[in-house]
Amino acid sequence: MTNAAQKFGTRTADAPGPPAHEVIYRALRDLILFGDLAPGQAVTINGLAERLNAGMTPVREAIRRLTSNGALEFQGNRRVSVPRLTAEHVGELIIARQWLDPHLAVRATDRATPADVARLESLDTKLDAAIAGGDLRVYLEQNYRFHAEIYRLAASPILADLADGLWLRFGPSLRVVCGRMGTLNLPDKHKAALRAMRDRDAEAAAQAIREDVIQGMEQVRQSLEQDAGSS
Repeated sequence: MTNAAQKFGTRTADAPGPPAHEVIYRALRDLILFGDLAPGQAVTINGLAERLNAGMTPVREAIRRLTSNGALEFQGNRRVSVPRLTAEHVGELIIARQWLDPHLAVRATDRATPADVARLESLDTKLDAAIAGGDLRVYLEQNYRFHAEIYRLAASPILADLADGLWLRFGPSLRVVCGRMGTLNLPDKHKAALRAMRDRDAEAAAQAIREDVIQGMEQVRQSLEQDAGSS
């Protein structure tokens, strides 16, 4: 069972944290984002409340928020599920991400300090360790956090929010595809992006991130096309 309060922190008099409903929202979001809830897997609201060690009210609020942006869908009988992604959906995601992510990489490169780049390098080192150790869950977390840090550095909150929201659409399917491939076969253009950011070469950073995005998303699309062809 996940104790969301322990994972994300609770408010104290000295260091106020996020409110309880936000803690539960983030915990449920992570279950979707990193594929702990598989596409098409129906779960009950009661089951989610038990899994998150949370009350029904904040769980319902989290479900409402995640349903509104397409990360969950109601199945009836007090059940929800993660929508199944299709190859056509991935095509739309590629169109969006191949512009958004490189553009945010340009802005991040222009703004990043040496300390910022060092933080990205630390995330990438953890990602490499997860690949070497075959730890898929940690790989998915660190890969997301690497890109999310670039979004943060871009200082473009509207575009960053759009880019970040797309991860909820493909994250569960990415978990499935990566599980089939194994971590050692996963694409990674992060080193090229980091070199470009250290050199303050925004165009090269954008190109590396574009290649990283397209390779990963194309693998998801090909896997879904194979599934559709075999069904």
